[in-house]
Amino acid sequence: MITVIAALSCLIWIYLVVLHGRLWSTSQTLDAATPCGNAAIAVIVPARNEAESIRECLTSLLAQHYTGKLSIILVDDNSTDGTGAIAASLNAGNRLHVISGSPLPHGWSGKLWAVHQGLNHPVAQQAQYNLLTDADIVHAPNHISQLATKAEADHLDLTSEMVRLHCETAAERALIPAFVFFFQMLYPFDWVNDPARQTAGAAGGAMLVSRAAIDRIDGVSHIRHHLIDDCALAKEIKSTGGRIWLGHAESATSTRVYKDWQEIWNMIARTAYVQLRHSPIMLLGCVLGMSLIYLAPPVFTLFAHGMSRILGAASWLAMALTFQPTLRRYQRSPLWGAALPIISLFYLGATIASAVRHYTGQGGGWKNRVYPGTPAA
Repeated sequence: MITVIAALSCLIWIYLVVLHGRLWSTSQTLDAATPCGNAAIAVIVPARNEAESIRECLTSLLAQHYTGKLSIILVDDNSTDGTGAIAASLNAGNRLHVISGSPLPHGWSGKLWAVHQGLNHPVAQQAQYNLLTDADIVHAPNHISQLATKAEADHLDLTSEMVRLHCETAAERALIPAFVFFFQMLYPFDWVNDPARQTAGAAGGAMLVSRAAIDRIDGVSHIRHHLIDDCALAKEIKSTGGRIWLGHAESATSTRVYKDWQEIWNMIARTAYVQLRHSPIMLLGCVLGMSLIYLAPPVFTLFAHGMSRILGAASWLAMALTFQPTLRRYQRSPLWGAALPIISLFYLGATIASAVRHYTGQGGGWKNRVYPGTPAA
């Protein structure tokens, strides 16, 4: 029986490496395009209590080298830390519009309600593209030009990037690369970018959406309750025939800092059970699956004998090697590849905690809001 389990784990890793949409690849990036394009773009930045980051974010957007019309809409989502006042103090003239958000209505997640208000602004409605970005993202001067060039060249309805996440604290160095790796396992970028496949995913830090697609899906009203809003939006667009592209950003960086393990734990626990559609059966499957994929290989390598040990070692090696491109992207030691089983145990624990929070009415807590019972993306 032990050998059968070891063989199954090894076969899964062979499948993941060879057939699962090049989940290990970090080559999906935008070209360093010469600034071009004349399409009108309205950037929508939903912000709730982002005083620490909003100035840097908006300054980077105002400094874009883009030849077309570029406007920025900051939706202050009932902040209590002066976020809106900081934005207004930038004196950016008619390039920056600061909206005071209306109170959150029932049935909406806070971020999507803010995005909805931004999308309904006349400037956003008149633009050919809307860029949805977070208040903690800093954009290189050529970033919007790169996104627009890609969108227009490939006739894309959604052009999205996994921005480079902050990875400096001890907790971030240990856990953030794995977050990106696990995201790619759930949403292999090659599959997302293939119009023939149903797989749809996006990263909320940078999503350039054609206005035609936004109008076709009635904005974000159909996904108003989703916490994993980026992937829900991608699913809406792709299911209506829209072309989407997802890659890794070289020109956009998140400044959000996770100071310790608890903050990353809470980030995962906020939406992990949403991803599992609040299903105890899917949670059980997740526990068994992650145990088989990530925990069994080192256990067999260290404690089994004969063929079981060989198969376990082969799986562990495949795991470590598959993780290497992501580790290189975040300038981490290759030795972290061998630690992926321990890291996965942390993520599994946070996923279980997410289920506990859901059943105790604390699911989806974020920015002093809690969304118990929120449907999955």
